[in-house]
Amino acid sequence: MYLSCLLIDVGDNPDRPRPGRLWLRNIYHVHQRLCMAFPSTEQKESDQEFLKPFDPQGFQHVHGQRTSEQAFLFRIDPQPGGSPIILVQSAKTPDWDYAFHNARYFLSAAPEVKLFNPDFKSDQRLRFRLLANPVRKVSPKSMNAKGEPLDKKWIGKRVPVPKDKLEEWLTRKAEGSGFKVEHFAAIQTGYIYIRGHQDDNKNEQDKGNRLFSVRYEGILKVIDPDHFRDALVHGIGPAKAFGFGLLSVAKA
Repeated sequence: MYLSCLLIDVGDNPDRPRPGRLWLRNIYHVHQRLCMAFPSTEQKESDQEFLKPFDPQGFQHVHGQRTSEQAFLFRIDPQPGGSPIILVQSAKTPDWDYAFHNARYFLSAAPEVKLFNPDFKSDQRLRFRLLANPVRKVSPKSMNAKGEPLDKKWIGKRVPVPKDKLEEWLTRKAEGSGFKVEHFAAIQTGYIYIRGHQDDNKNEQDKGNRLFSVRYEGILKVIDPDHFRDALVHGIGPAKAFGFGLLSVAKA
């Protein structure tokens, strides 16, 4: 696998944002641009300079099931007082020159890429960071805050996990992913707004659907190295195309 670090140029004044800041506000465009770093052979041969309009068919392979041989995960990490970073974990070597050939102004530095083939051991302790979309499916037995049955229109829909159940959600995910969370250092909640079409006359909350986001940080212990590596490859939880699921680890 490969890890890429993209430093985004957002400017110093939020009221007069650089193009990079505007780009980050539309997660659809972020995902599309990152896909461009993994062109198919046919795409690269037919459009070597990437001059034609974006055609999803030329990048269809990155939308399939995430394995050690295809697809990618990404996460946008805000940096206090600095430029945000996009981390990209990919099965193949990314071609960032191809992806940003006409949008280098989004970046404040050249992308950094390194090989990532970690060797985990049982009982190994690691620091971790994860941006997740914890949701649950509403069942016929679900109740509202007043203890009353929910309206039938909600049955089967996915809703955010209650804030007092966020640790439990990740603990449960960990059980099937080869690790155990030993310590939660931070749990930050928020929303990521998914904008289909930009309309500057609307409020941010009205520019599309929103997804519940939780940034977890803490210490984990590896229980099953093989399952844990698979979890890193596949990601944790849903909505991976919108920047969720990438589990980052470092020495504790």
